[in-house]
Amino acid sequence: QVQLVESGGGLVQAGGSVRLSCAASGPGPTFRAYAMGWFRQALGKEREFVAAISWGGSGTAYGDSVKGRFTISRDNANNRLYLQMNSLSPEDTAVYYCARCAGSGVKFTVREYTVWGQGTQVTVSS
Repeated sequence: QVQLVESGGGLVQAGGSVRLSCAASGPGPTFRAYAMGWFRQALGKEREFVAAISWGGSGTAYGDSVKGRFTISRDNANNRLYLQMNSLSPEDTAVYYCARCAGSGVKFTVREYTVWGQGTQVTVSS
């Protein structure tokens, strides 16, 4: 059974930075054959696309609200996904989820991701 576990969330001041990690485990090509993504969900809101990266790392995409501030990356040798978040604002407060796409290319919608982590809370104080 594939498992994704996020870490790195917490409380940060506005203007600060946080780096999220996601560790993938399980049998078979758990990680390296698939595109991966980060989503977030603020209280009372729908889950929102944040960033995605293709299986090899050459393709990336970002949601409009995080472009220029967040950077997604991956380490296929160690089955890890990362999200570097800079210039954080209170509007970035949410639970952040790591997710594995059904395919190898970058996708943007929740339904195209079939494996999800449990999420990690990021709270940005003003």
